[in-house]
Amino acid sequence: MIFGLELSFIWAGIIAFAVLTYVILDGFDLGVGMLFPFTKKEKERDVMMNSVAPVWDGNETWLVMGGGGLFAVFPLAYAVVLPALYMPITLMLLALVFRGVAFEYRWRTERWKWVWDMSFAGGSYMAGFMQGIALGALVQGIEVADRAYSGGWWDWLTPFSILTGVAVTVGYMMLGATWLNMKLEGRIQSHMRDLAWPAAIATVVFMGAVSFATPFLDPVYFDRWFAWPSIAFAALIPLLLAFCIWRLFFGLSRHHDTAPFLCAVGMFVLGFVGIGISFYPHIVPPGMTIAEAAAPDSSLAFALVGAVILIPIILAYTAYSYWVFRGKIDPNEGYH
Repeated sequence: MIFGLELSFIWAGIIAFAVLTYVILDGFDLGVGMLFPFTKKEKERDVMMNSVAPVWDGNETWLVMGGGGLFAVFPLAYAVVLPALYMPITLMLLALVFRGVAFEYRWRTERWKWVWDMSFAGGSYMAGFMQGIALGALVQGIEVADRAYSGGWWDWLTPFSILTGVAVTVGYMMLGATWLNMKLEGRIQSHMRDLAWPAAIATVVFMGAVSFATPFLDPVYFDRWFAWPSIAFAALIPLLLAFCIWRLFFGLSRHHDTAPFLCAVGMFVLGFVGIGISFYPHIVPPGMTIAEAAAPDSSLAFALVGAVILIPIILAYTAYSYWVFRGKIDPNEGYH
């Protein structure tokens, strides 16, 4: 029993890592698309897209791994979460499809390029907003009865989920702007650095609003953040977050290339850790724990063998891809 419990928590950590990696890697990718409408020059849009074109499809590997892993090792959680979030998940996937098509079709046409520019930008906004909606719906809790979803069709759409949807969207814009500040040069870099300021300020405001509201959604959340001894650990999160925010704005004001992006990533990591503090040991709040949702021990152990082999390969491939395409983007050379 102890071994099985340990396996379930190991798998919870693996899936959390896959989701966090997806949010960071595809987050700046989506952010680049969201910033498309803020520049009017086609050449600059070409360079913006080229900054993510070599890696965007690899970024979404982590989404597949997170969703597939949830289905394989926490089938009960998968069976509850999917019906509760059918609409935002479906809209997110459709938006990602439009973005994927736009990546290729945009370079093959002149007459209809504006259509694919709109698809790239609109798909980015829709995917980011729906991811935030899904997050908010999960944080506020999903009704479960007899090991099945018992809520209504529109339970996912609430003021809190809309708040998290906007927070994730502006957060992705901040990631995208700091990524482009790191990868580009000249006027477009300066323009993206200017856009990073309002995006970062909005992200801080909405992160604060979500952080303030979350403890009052459930008494368990409140105790996790304000009861002793958990408050001793939880207090580190806002302190580290404040440092990242300060370093982000300091780097932008000094025209640093890399530090603002790394600090933006740090803000997302700390936000994710904060959600983990609120959730633990639940995988579907407020009533389904990690142990309750886990597959049989034999299934967990069998799948873990594959994960131990596969995850290092994916990490190595991802790291190598970013290494190969490191550095500034040359506007005179295109990926396509």
